[in-house]
Amino acid sequence: MHFFRLFSDHKGESHWEDVPVILNERSFAPPAREIEISEPEPTRQVLFLRLRAGWNEPIHPTPVKQRLICLKGAVKVTASDGEAREIWPGDVWHMEDKHGKGHHTEVISRGDFEAVVIKYE
Repeated sequence: MHFFRLFSDHKGESHWEDVPVILNERSFAPPAREIEISEPEPTRQVLFLRLRAGWNEPIHPTPVKQRLICLKGAVKVTASDGEAREIWPGDVWHMEDKHGKGHHTEVISRGDFEAVVIKYE
């Protein structure tokens, strides 16, 4: 299991990296058996988002540290260094490129793009 991390370097250039999710076996819902689960992360807000088919935005940095979980549709996200990733249902995109050049996002699916957004700030 992993997620895509988009971040800015000290020069303001955005880059991608794959981040593995570490799972450990432990009790989560006693008396149920132990399961493999990650460590909890404190969050601030959870929202649902829809981008209509054909939506295409100008390049920008993310306003806050946030994570997006794709539910439906697909987007192509291009970092300022030129590397692009496609985000499809089940993919997790973690955004930290709060300064610098940012990224470009466009809906590439025929239908709308729908996601859950988890804000950390």
